[in-house]
Amino acid sequence: MTSERASRHIGIVACSAEGAALCYRTICAEGAARMGEHAHPEITMHTHPLALYKRRFEAGDWQGVAELMLSSASIVAAAGAEFAICPDNTIHEAYEMVERSSPIPWLHIARVVAAEAKRRGYTSLGILGTRFLMEGPVYPPALEEMGIGCEIPEPPARARIHEIIFGELVYGILKEPSRLFFNDVIAALRDCGCDAAVLGCTEIPLIVDPARCPLPTLDSTRLLARAALQEAMRSS
Repeated sequence: MTSERASRHIGIVACSAEGAALCYRTICAEGAARMGEHAHPEITMHTHPLALYKRRFEAGDWQGVAELMLSSASIVAAAGAEFAICPDNTIHEAYEMVERSSPIPWLHIARVVAAEAKRRGYTSLGILGTRFLMEGPVYPPALEEMGIGCEIPEPPARARIHEIIFGELVYGILKEPSRLFFNDVIAALRDCGCDAAVLGCTEIPLIVDPARCPLPTLDSTRLLARAALQEAMRSS
C-alpha cells in the first residue's frame, strides 16, 4: 500500500543528459523510501542542448551560461516548480548571476557536497570534473566555508579528464581504461594528502566504482538529488 505525502515540486535545470538522468532517477527511486511505493515529488526538467553551454564555457561567457540557466528556470517555474537544482557542476560558475534573477530559489551543488564532506569529517578533498570546474571558483569557496581544503590534479591529468568527460561520459560511453585512469588520478590526490575525492562532474559517478577507488568518494549527482528530495519533503 502506498503512503503518499505532499511534497514540493522540484525543477531540474539540466545541462548534460547522462548526469541529469542519473539525478532524476535517484530522486524517483529514493523517493519511494520517504513517500511510499512508487511515489516521489513532482519533477519538471528542462535542458538546452549541451552544445550551447559548451560554446559559452569555451568562450568564458558565463553571462551567456546564466542566461541559458535562467531560461530553463523560467520554464520549470512556469510548470509549477517551487525550487530548482542543476545536476551539472561546471555551470555553477554562473550561479550568483542566476540566483539574483531567478524566479525560484536554487540548491547549490558544491554547498551540498561541502556540507556532506563536513558531516563525514573530511579535511582535504580532491576535485575531479571538467577543466572549467577543476580550475574554476565553484568548489573552493564552498569548501572554505566548512574549513575544508582542496586539491586538483596536475595539468596533464586535468586535460585527460576533460577529454574523457566530453568525449565519452556525456555520451554514456564507459571504458575500463578510463575508469582505471580516474583511479590513478585519485591515488595521486591521496598521495597529496586528500582524504576524499569529489566526483565533480555529474557523469563521473557512472564510471568510478567507490568500492574499487583509492579514496572515499563524494558523488555530487546523488548528493544533490538527495538534498532536493529532502528539500521537497521539508515543508510537507
